[in-house]
Amino acid sequence: MELVLLPFRWIYRALVWFANSPRTLITSYLLMIVVAGVIYGEVEQRSPADAVWWAVVTASTVGYGDISPTTWAGRTLAALLISTMVLLVIPLITAHFASRLIVDDNAFEHEEQEQLKADVRRMRALLEELATRQGINLPPLPPTQPVSGPGSAAPPVARSGRSGRRRPRW
Repeated sequence: MELVLLPFRWIYRALVWFANSPRTLITSYLLMIVVAGVIYGEVEQRSPADAVWWAVVTASTVGYGDISPTTWAGRTLAALLISTMVLLVIPLITAHFASRLIVDDNAFEHEEQEQLKADVRRMRALLEELATRQGINLPPLPPTQPVSGPGSAAPPVARSGRSGRRRPRW
């Protein structure tokens, strides 16, 4: 089973690398436009300027209709270009830049979370001390389970660093 999943893991890792590099995304977009334009120009006997224009219009799915493929090779190229751009490249570019724009300035940072946890432990100790003085038995704490993921006790190096600094509210 591991052998069957191996190519999918490689594809996933390649997509993650691809999606996290704006330079690679933009370069691949431009490269696909140029390559598709050159191939289209050869297949459909068009000038380089018309072929690149066709590639840009087709990749953006605008499709003005002023230039369109007439051969099966040209139509297949158009289908591949549209599918690749619409399903992969443009969504990755959009998602990358959107993730850079959307930052939660109110997100707790690791140090703040650790301070809150220390404060809660101190309050629990004070509550237990007060309960003991009053002769009250507190219910036992539920067993703690290890936490992983955002907000866990992972060292700051392991975090993504995406949360923004808290700004003072004026």
